[in-house]
Amino acid sequence: MINDAAAHGYNPTMGTLRFGFAFDPLYRLAGLPFGVTASTAEVVVDHDRGMLSARFGLWRVRTSLTNVTGVELAGPYRRVTTIGPARLSFADRGLTFATNNRRGVCLTFADPVAGIEPTGRLLRHPNLTVTVADPEGLAAALRG
Repeated sequence: MINDAAAHGYNPTMGTLRFGFAFDPLYRLAGLPFGVTASTAEVVVDHDRGMLSARFGLWRVRTSLTNVTGVELAGPYRRVTTIGPARLSFADRGLTFATNNRRGVCLTFADPVAGIEPTGRLLRHPNLTVTVADPEGLAAALRG
């Protein structure tokens, strides 16, 4: 059986993989006041260090790869709930880093992570949705 990562050309056991975000023009404009640009938005899967990090303008999420317990392709999304800065779901405290409303990856964590509130003392997130340019590749890199 071929694993997802191998099918996408990724070796899940070593190296650092970087996934840029897929920007729609309207999202690009809406993200600018919050520092969200192509150079400040990415997801990094670092197999050598066992870490996942996501940057979205002013916001950051960092956790161990072992804390990622679920990876699901998702979308489309409602524009009103995804455009602009990092978004907090009041339903489940999930965090969204979105640059389009078409497709993304929802990551679920065993232990909730800091994100929208940088200290993580007041609010932690059980999941993070990201709209990277290669959602299938990110999912494959995390599933191994």
